[in-house]
Amino acid sequence: MPQGGNANFNIPVHSARFSRQKPIVAVVAENSFTELTDYVIPFGVLSASGTASVFALATQQGPVQLFPALKVQPQATTAQFDARFPEGADFVIVPAVHRVDDATLIAWIRSQAEKGATIVGVCDGVWVVANAGLLHGKSAVGHWYSIDDLKAKFPETHFLRNRRYLADGNIVTTTGVTASIPVSIALVEAIAGRERAAAVAQHLGIKDWGASHRGEGFSLTLSSIVTAATNWLAFWLHEDIEIPVTHGTDEIALALAADAYSRTYRSAAYAQSTTSEPITTRYGLAVLPERVVGLNRGSRTVELPVNVPAALMLDETLRRIRNTYGAATEDFVSLQMEYPKP
Repeated sequence: MPQGGNANFNIPVHSARFSRQKPIVAVVAENSFTELTDYVIPFGVLSASGTASVFALATQQGPVQLFPALKVQPQATTAQFDARFPEGADFVIVPAVHRVDDATLIAWIRSQAEKGATIVGVCDGVWVVANAGLLHGKSAVGHWYSIDDLKAKFPETHFLRNRRYLADGNIVTTTGVTASIPVSIALVEAIAGRERAAAVAQHLGIKDWGASHRGEGFSLTLSSIVTAATNWLAFWLHEDIEIPVTHGTDEIALALAADAYSRTYRSAAYAQSTTSEPITTRYGLAVLPERVVGLNRGSRTVELPVNVPAALMLDETLRRIRNTYGAATEDFVSLQMEYPKP
């Protein structure tokens, strides 16, 4: 079985290219369905670090429907990005998408790899990276739910379970949704060194962004199946949750809260504003509000607390989920997000 070419699987230290003062990072979406946290967290963390020029892209014109919640307007299409940066990006972040064999997305990722970009497949973004032929003979990780299917589909790739993220050459892959946080900080470290990464981590509320992970601790159990079925079938208990957003809202905190709330099978989160006009987040992402204040009776408004560091919003939201829907639902959300709770 292939073992890959990188013995320690650490993300290589970045070397400047094309006389760029900062590396170019492209976070790419497929418009119809892209995982929320996979897309927004790397954009937010790398933008917050100040160490890279970060661009939120999509394969086509128009908004991006994120899953399981929120809608955004990308800053450019992949074609527009290519026109501006014909040499290519230095890093390309590939989130989980529904169309893992999308020809446009795969061709663009492959072309970026050929131009020398480091490709980072977050969570089930590994499917796109593998379909692009970039994992042949390499080692990789992926979401716990997908590992067996990935092994069957791509036997030439060595899939591991005991790492949160790993690099094999210029290809980086991660485990589940919440691995987007540590891998993003690890990319900051590769670009600007450990001291800068530590400062970013402290600002976000993260103590450890290492790659260690107990992947065998995540599996679909009878308890999680019962919780999902019970919550889904109790449709009369379902509720819409509106999260107020204003210009300057932290996209990291927003993504973590909306993602978690929309995985309970009891609630769905929506961005709420005073108008339907786009809201520009702290680091320049355009969120398209789906709810206008006062127009949706029966919805519950949940504010993002300003005193909670952005990356700790997941812990805060899980605490609220436990208090509202019970510990079993909290565990079910954590399982889906492959979150090793403290």
